[in-house]
Amino acid sequence: QVQLVESGGGLVQAGGSLRLSCAASGRTFNNNVMGWFRQAPGKEREFVSAITSSGLTTNADSVKGRFTVSRDNSMNTVYLRMNSLKPEDTAVYYCAATGGRFTLYRDSRFYAYWGQGTQVTVSS
Repeated sequence: QVQLVESGGGLVQAGGSLRLSCAASGRTFNNNVMGWFRQAPGKEREFVSAITSSGLTTNADSVKGRFTVSRDNSMNTVYLRMNSLKPEDTAVYYCAATGGRFTLYRDSRFYAYWGQGTQVTVSS
């Protein structure tokens, strides 16, 4: 059974940092583009960051300079380092995997596998 399991969420004050992890099991995603999305209450799910198998990345404008996506293929794990957190970053964060290797998709429809999400709450 293919699973993506996120961890590392929690409550943090504005200006603080968190690192989210996404561990894959059931198959390897080392050759797949992986992404992070988030969904705040009452809002649509939005793209945050994505990374190719070789480490090329792209980020949403709202998190540029603050969030960094990375991966450890030996651990079948993807990370999202979040610095300088703001209250508007509060959301459930989801890890996802595409079926492709090279295109940094920002559209969630290209992602076939999803984790269950982890809550990030930033207090002001």
